[in-house]
Amino acid sequence: MVDLPLGATEDRVCGTIDIEKALSEGVKAFEPGLLAKANRGILYVDEVNLLDDHLVDVLLDSAASGWNTVEREGISIRHPAKFILIGSGNPEEGELRPQLLDRFGMHAEIRTVKDPNLRVEIVEQRSSFDQNPGEFLSKYQHEQDDMQQKLVEAQERLKSVILDRDLRVKISQVCAELDVDGLRGDLVTNRAAKALTALECRTEVTVDDIRRVMTLCLRHRLRKDPLESIDSGYKVAKVFDRVFGLETNS
Repeated sequence: MVDLPLGATEDRVCGTIDIEKALSEGVKAFEPGLLAKANRGILYVDEVNLLDDHLVDVLLDSAASGWNTVEREGISIRHPAKFILIGSGNPEEGELRPQLLDRFGMHAEIRTVKDPNLRVEIVEQRSSFDQNPGEFLSKYQHEQDDMQQKLVEAQERLKSVILDRDLRVKISQVCAELDVDGLRGDLVTNRAAKALTALECRTEVTVDDIRRVMTLCLRHRLRKDPLESIDSGYKVAKVFDRVFGLETNS
């Protein structure tokens, strides 16, 4: 996993070319940036909604093409930059550009914990980590190893997971009724449902699998009406229930 800090320069992200070395030695002296290091891995951006526009453009280009191109003084270098983009941020501090928001397959809304006992537990765990990070990490290493193995097995099982055409049609019907632009919502929902099925050691996607991932896949893709008071997650769930025949008469 590679961290992309807010104050990063474009050279730090994309990489640089040593022109002097290129001219004197006749070689393309390239210093890789964060995009090169994140290739085939995870690129994490904290406060992603506060990123400078020029860095957003760089991420959009790389996410769309899977390649990063660095050009300077007539010299051009191109390298693969395929990564899983993970970002966090507080929407009250600024909106994320729609083009970049669309590149996130899933969107989770995280709210502050209200249960006092759970809040105390979180504070205690944080204090424990601060006092002795090594000991804290070793305490949970076994759980981490188990999860890693579970993910590896799920990746193998994914090839055998079946999603019936009838369910795929209903997924696309929900996306159409919600007026989701493009087909990325359909694609991501299909992939997420299959991934969840594989993670839970099954090979056939169920309606419940789709229900559990659909709001995550579509909430951020709905067109926003400033006068709309209904939560977008509720809108997704309501259309899902109608299309999949789960509506109740009460």
